[in-house]
Amino acid sequence: MIEVVDLYKRFGPHEVMKGLNLKIETGETLVVVGKSGVGKSVLLKHILGLSQPDSGYVMVDDTNITALKPSKLYSSIKHMGMLFQGAALFDSMNIEENTAFHLVQHGNPKTGKKYSRGEIKDKVAAALEMVGLEGTQDKMPSDLSGGMRKRAGLARLIVYHPAYLLYDEPTTGLDPVTSMQINELIVKTQRELKATSIVVTHDIVSALVVGDRLALVEDGKIVHLDVPEVFIEINHPTIKALREIVGTDPAEFRRKKYE
Repeated sequence: MIEVVDLYKRFGPHEVMKGLNLKIETGETLVVVGKSGVGKSVLLKHILGLSQPDSGYVMVDDTNITALKPSKLYSSIKHMGMLFQGAALFDSMNIEENTAFHLVQHGNPKTGKKYSRGEIKDKVAAALEMVGLEGTQDKMPSDLSGGMRKRAGLARLIVYHPAYLLYDEPTTGLDPVTSMQINELIVKTQRELKATSIVVTHDIVSALVVGDRLALVEDGKIVHLDVPEVFIEINHPTIKALREIVGTDPAEFRRKKYE
């Protein structure tokens, strides 16, 4: 479980977080929505320990990671993984090398030993197959489409089976068909890894597809939090605008049929 408690964060004169509170339950996919510039990505950075709040704290599995020194932070967040908005692949590495990066750098977390070359190849092949990129090991990121790069970024994330999966705008810049494919992969990954997922997005269709609960950030706080079917009907100007974008029965976007 992750709990964000009374989080405040200011960048110069701009106060982004104003006492934000949020609890992410183990095993759920929680989607954070809101207008641009309200601090959705900043929230992810605090959960990962990449940013320090002005006040407040973040608890990860009963550990206050905000209070940890950098030397001890990694041991508390090593079971987390993040899919960055642009996939953040290394341009000089092929897809196999990109996908294997964490395995090569950190080895087996249970034994503390390095993986053999054969073990890495097998794990990479399995991760790429899971996201529909089998046979792309020798390709370079520049050889892939935007959607394929997102898939490769997801393979690099899931190859080491993190307990927490964080997604920063996973469908940004993608066409509707590719966006839906990424949404379906997020659902599939969460269920197969039995992970806890946090998705930041401005894409309400994506939110309704992947989310077990939706949270609206506004004025530095979580102002509404509920299951998708209830959330989308809340009488709030921002949610009303999102509802008009959807323009159909929200139940159609629920993907329980994938179970």
